[in-house]
Amino acid sequence: MSTVVLPTNTRIRPWRLPRQGLAIFEGSCNVPRLSHYFLPSLVGAGKNVLFLDGANSVDPRLMSRLGRRRGIPFDRFNRCVRVCRAFTCFQLTELIARVPKFLTEFPAEVVVVTAFPELYLDEDIRDWDARVAFGQALQHLRSLGQCNAPPLAVGVFSSYGMFAPAAARQRFFEATCVAATEVWKFQLAEDGRPRLLRAAALSEK
Repeated sequence: MSTVVLPTNTRIRPWRLPRQGLAIFEGSCNVPRLSHYFLPSLVGAGKNVLFLDGANSVDPRLMSRLGRRRGIPFDRFNRCVRVCRAFTCFQLTELIARVPKFLTEFPAEVVVVTAFPELYLDEDIRDWDARVAFGQALQHLRSLGQCNAPPLAVGVFSSYGMFAPAAARQRFFEATCVAATEVWKFQLAEDGRPRLLRAAALSEK
């Protein structure tokens, strides 16, 4: 798997979202649930998070438990994390397209998206419709990652590795990675805990 080379002055750190840009976190495990482990540091820093949940993964109990470890009361998660759910790829595309409007009502510095692009692999949806919806959503994600006023961090959490997509959709994840500024892969260590490894980089975009 590959992604773009970042500028040499960009600091790369696992278990953190960049200050700006599109970061992909993927693996053959329940990656959307692992997105919760990024939230305490964001909420603790006073950042608002717009959470577009295509995986139906948001777990308030897990947020509360992780918050207690950092001394963060759950009511701060209620104030700083706004959740929008999508149950189809078309709904997720619409939510991503509406992010600029959401940000006028809820000024977030971070956007989290789950089940992208695996929500577009639904076999009940025609290949053409899935490709069109995916292309629109990816273009919007790319634009959000390039937002400068103010800078916006976009984190996509994907369990794509658990799927066997049809031939017509096999390039969805590769296209997502090409659009990203960072790509990370979750792997299970010998003790069963997930660790993050950065993907190899392309020479240039």
